[in-house]
Amino acid sequence: MISIAEKIIKHKKAVVIAFVLFALISTVAQFFVSVNYNMVDYLPEDAQSTRAMEIMEKEFTAEVPDTRVMVRDISLQEALSLKEELSAIDGVGDVIWLDDVVDLKTPLEIADKETVENYYKDGNALFSISVRSGDEVPITEAIYDLIGEDGAIAGEAINTASSQTMAGTESMYAAILLVPIIIFILVISTTSWIEPLFFLTAIGVSVLINLGTNIFIGEVSFVTQSVAPILQLAVSLDYAVFLLHSFSDYRKKTSNPEEAMQLAMKKSFPAITASAATTFFGFIALTFMQFEIGSDLGINLVKGIVLSFISVMVFLPALTLLFYKWMDKTQHRSFVPSFTGIGNFVVKLKIPSLLLVFAILVPSFLAQSNTAFTYGLGEQPETTRAGSDFIEIKEAFGETTPIVLLVPKGDPAKEAELVQELEDMDYVTSVIAYVNMVGSVIPPEYLDESITNEFYSENYSRIIINTNQGTEGDIPFSIVQKVESAAAEYYGDQAMSLGESVTLYDIKNVVNKDNIVVNVLTVVTIAIVLLATFKSISIPLVLLITIQSAVWINLSIPYFTSSSLVFVGYLIISTVQLAATVDYAILLTEAYQHNRQVMSAKKAIVKTLDEKTFSISISAAILSSVGFILWLTSSNPIVGSIGLLLGRGALLAFVMVVFFLPAMLLVFDKLIKKTTYKANFYEEK
Repeated sequence: MISIAEKIIKHKKAVVIAFVLFALISTVAQFFVSVNYNMVDYLPEDAQSTRAMEIMEKEFTAEVPDTRVMVRDISLQEALSLKEELSAIDGVGDVIWLDDVVDLKTPLEIADKETVENYYKDGNALFSISVRSGDEVPITEAIYDLIGEDGAIAGEAINTASSQTMAGTESMYAAILLVPIIIFILVISTTSWIEPLFFLTAIGVSVLINLGTNIFIGEVSFVTQSVAPILQLAVSLDYAVFLLHSFSDYRKKTSNPEEAMQLAMKKSFPAITASAATTFFGFIALTFMQFEIGSDLGINLVKGIVLSFISVMVFLPALTLLFYKWMDKTQHRSFVPSFTGIGNFVVKLKIPSLLLVFAILVPSFLAQSNTAFTYGLGEQPETTRAGSDFIEIKEAFGETTPIVLLVPKGDPAKEAELVQELEDMDYVTSVIAYVNMVGSVIPPEYLDESITNEFYSENYSRIIINTNQGTEGDIPFSIVQKVESAAAEYYGDQAMSLGESVTLYDIKNVVNKDNIVVNVLTVVTIAIVLLATFKSISIPLVLLITIQSAVWINLSIPYFTSSSLVFVGYLIISTVQLAATVDYAILLTEAYQHNRQVMSAKKAIVKTLDEKTFSISISAAILSSVGFILWLTSSNPIVGSIGLLLGRGALLAFVMVVFFLPAMLLVFDKLIKKTTYKANFYEEK
């Protein structure tokens, strides 16, 4: 480490210039990285809905209707004209309306009332349309221009468009709120006005390089784009704090800044490496998710941790030595409050702390595994136009979710039987297929291709089933199961389904499997790092129980408050919180081990708490601020839920490390001594 430090210090100007150049190039490169808002693309290739989508895109030109457009106070003739205008918009595929399911040449009074009211009710017309993926923003804007202020749009296209439109603005709001808060927290924790800028510059450069290097990946998910940069900043800022605090300490012992930096790099290297390693391996677990949004985020966070580590150990020392005189000129008095006395206070609460945590541990574990989950983006906030439009359409027409069935072509009688069975199902409002819309007695080859192409391809027959339920939940998922079971009775595994509710049903099945894999991998990999760090069997267990308890308590709160939780957020945070906050436990335990070698367990824990509580509180305050600001600024339910869970989780981890962990270390002191290699604990004579 000393020889590497010498080279970095010797070439400090070249190092700073190189990192600044990389950051500038990366800043430009990030604008060429596309962001994917389509959750379907992140399902495994062997998922049923993924295979069905591939077949439909290959076999049919028309897409699945995934968006509803409502226009108020319109006559039948005006609605037919508007249907033509909607169809003419570039990027709008099929437009399905009343004339596709009933004959408008006959009086509407004769037609089935329920069928009519799915499309035309109280002078309001409701169109089902498909929108080209990737161009949701311009297409929905064109639709709004056509339908005016009184019109409304609901469905996948407008949800995606809203997320895309608001993502950039919300990231900017988050940064505007976050940077001053972090600077304020860092100013309190240092004795120089300029030092916080050194921290932020070192990590900021690594964040920019991380964003720019995504150009080699090609595209990132909307979750990664929103969460990864801020999360990288929050979890790796500690590395910079460790190094510069150590540098400040050594400057009091030597007048040579370069020597002080060499010693600081050597001393802080093990602590920074251990901290980075636990986070690194925790994030590695995300890359094993089959639902590739987790994998996408995991790869970015792993890359970010490595880049932050390199930036702190290479760029920050060079930058500091170039401008350390600024730190000297901008010194201020310490704002750190005295934490003397907190150790004795915590020790007095040893037994109550243990009893309280163990009392709520089992209920928390059971509750977090029984929380009500959502699997999609959910509804847009009512304050947005997309949110208010959804409510308007729901009030006027109820909910409609289409499911598309692809079955082998060639047996009209079998197809007719299946369609009849589908029409008789609960919650199904209409079924659009060749055999019931045109007639099974008329061979398709006798009709114009424009009619038959909607229903038949070379190998498949397409059936559209409209339901009056939402896209996810017990009832929508049971409808998907019944539709798939009915189709399987006639066609076996050759029948395939797709649509938003089918996709979310597939996501649910995939992420439930991911949950076990990711959690086990996270715990095992972090345990191995802790085992190597402390050379102890018992200490990793004590630390993991402490942080995992905080995770379970955090994730159980939605159950006790009867609120649903976005499953992707739940899955990611169960890994991220453990990986990001175990550092607090490492910092406290390392200091305790050092003190325990020269004093009794009680005195060692009191001294450790008095000295380290402030450092831990700074880390927790930064991570918690990041989480709560993500929650407050994001309209995206996945990003918002990750933010809320992260903010709350950081605070819970802080409380557990300060109150529960010391109690565990005291109670299991003898066990720790026996199961730790070369513990060298002090023994009173």
